[in-house]
Amino acid sequence: MTKTILLILALLGPCAALAAYPAGSSAAESDRPQPLQQAAGGLLRFASARPDAGLTKALELAPSDFLDVEEQAEQPDGSFELKLPEEELPESDIPLTFNSKVEYFTRYFQNSGRSSFAKWLSRSERYIPMMRTVLRNEGLPEDLVYLAMIESGFAPHAFSVASAVGPWQFMSATGKRYDLRIDPWIDERRDPLKSTVAAALYLKELYAMFNNDWYLAAAGYNAGENKILRAINMYNSRDFWELTKGEYLKRETKDYVPKLLAAAIIAKEPAKYGFADVAYLPPIEFDVVRIPSRTDLELVARICGVSTHEIRELNPELRRSCTPPNYPGYELKIPRGMSALFEAGYARIAETERYTERVRNAQYRAKRKDTLASIARRFKTTPQTIAELNNLGRNARNLRGRLLTVPVQVAAAESEEPAPKSVRAEPRPQPGVAEFNKYYTVKKGDTLSSLARRFNVTARVLSAWNNLKTKVALKPGKRIIVAKYQGRRGALVKQSG
Repeated sequence: MTKTILLILALLGPCAALAAYPAGSSAAESDRPQPLQQAAGGLLRFASARPDAGLTKALELAPSDFLDVEEQAEQPDGSFELKLPEEELPESDIPLTFNSKVEYFTRYFQNSGRSSFAKWLSRSERYIPMMRTVLRNEGLPEDLVYLAMIESGFAPHAFSVASAVGPWQFMSATGKRYDLRIDPWIDERRDPLKSTVAAALYLKELYAMFNNDWYLAAAGYNAGENKILRAINMYNSRDFWELTKGEYLKRETKDYVPKLLAAAIIAKEPAKYGFADVAYLPPIEFDVVRIPSRTDLELVARICGVSTHEIRELNPELRRSCTPPNYPGYELKIPRGMSALFEAGYARIAETERYTERVRNAQYRAKRKDTLASIARRFKTTPQTIAELNNLGRNARNLRGRLLTVPVQVAAAESEEPAPKSVRAEPRPQPGVAEFNKYYTVKKGDTLSSLARRFNVTARVLSAWNNLKTKVALKPGKRIIVAKYQGRRGALVKQSG
């Protein structure tokens, strides 16, 4: 009884102060007494060898993120110790909590995860200013940028085993739901600006869905809103920490919020946690120019006097080394201050000289021992490129019999004006040599003769390739072979017939 009375007296001060600012109060955080602000930030810990459940019930205290009860050795005289933690949390516009789970990830990032976290910090300043602006314009807490840190380490080309892509790690369906364009030419999930806008819209919906609780909103971002709604119904609780005590949520989701909080705490005061020597990349800056027709990024770089790598880095959403076809007015990012120079130089180049086709998409049916790495070597590309084109995870296995889309280098000597439809390749089982067909979709008014002239073959050859009679009428919408190639060491070589 004496023990309980002492603890009640110790807690009366902060409890009385909390009552002066009820939940939902419009009082600004800066107007609150400083000790209270620290307590509300999760700084007060109550340590006990045997947590007194009766005390919590007597005070009618709901489960809280702010009080962390940890088991310790009982004092010799049987008393309980009330102490403040060593960690003083930085200011933030999202609620920060420091409990044992957050502390675990704080220590992890300082030790075994140090190398990765240092890279995340180095890359962070390149994108954080732009991301903060987007979040602020959408009326969201700016410190939600640290969600992108734990999702991808601010890497535009990040690609997960679950096929999530980009700095905010959008799945294809979710990205398209928020108007991100995803096709063989563009993947706007990798665009730091457009994907941040999409993430802001998604987070805003999650926040409203979970009654303005950022912990549940973040968990919903990771696991999907329906998963969290089912957990709430299953455990009859809207407290994230309570939901993590059950078995329904995966470990990844249970760790997601603590990891986010730990990342935010360290990133806001890196020197305090041993990251004083990080070399930060400069913020990304660019001009936007409109491109009227498909254009090589190599040409853009040459006009601007920079490397092609720099242009690609500014435009990570482009999946090939050119702007997309049939996309007049495409907004391309170039180095800051170069728009006038570029527009003048670009205008002097004829449209027919702005693009040279070097890569076509082909289809390849995987054989028994094929892997992403072996197929990538064969077609002189990367496993990640093939995985993204086919919506596969990085470590996808059991590819046998699967029809895969692969980028194929076109032999320079055989370059020609691109046909209205991209290459569709179907391999033949010939050792060492793969044969590919180029297809065309017949339009109204097309004849064998007109197509023969267009694709520089004879009508008889077209008939033979497609099992047609020379006088047969072509039905609009029918796909026919208009060229044949052989793939040798990643290059396409055109066949005469």
